[in-house]
Amino acid sequence: MTAAPDMAETFTRALAIVSRQWKRRLDVQFRHLGLSQARWGVILELSRHEDATQIELARVLGIEGPTLVRLLDGLERMGFVERHPSAEDRRAKKLVLTEAAMRILERMKSIAANSRLEVLEDIPADDLRTATRVLAQIASRLEKMGNDENG
Repeated sequence: MTAAPDMAETFTRALAIVSRQWKRRLDVQFRHLGLSQARWGVILELSRHEDATQIELARVLGIEGPTLVRLLDGLERMGFVERHPSAEDRRAKKLVLTEAAMRILERMKSIAANSRLEVLEDIPADDLRTATRVLAQIASRLEKMGNDENG
């Protein structure tokens, strides 16, 4: 059984709206940490992709290389990111979060966890499991479609 076209449109529109609202909520809550949405996004993704190169991180974030370079320059000036030569490729730089970034990351995680509890508090666990399973299926299909377009 597949979703009716109007239901599919309603769902994807709601998905986009919720994603924007969640990012906006975190952005407001992280602002006192001195981080823009773009900067906290880099820190968060870099924490999930240890020793990523700039090219790998740009791909994960879905941004262009020059945009990422500007963000990394700012984070480096703030003392949150270091660039190290890659042992595998002399042209590439591995990105490493500093201790200062790790402290900020812990604060970010705590703030986000509290927000999640607040937002999801009365939603049954079974509903969250179902939604998570559906979103994972969608993400997998989108990833495959992206790979098909690039290959």
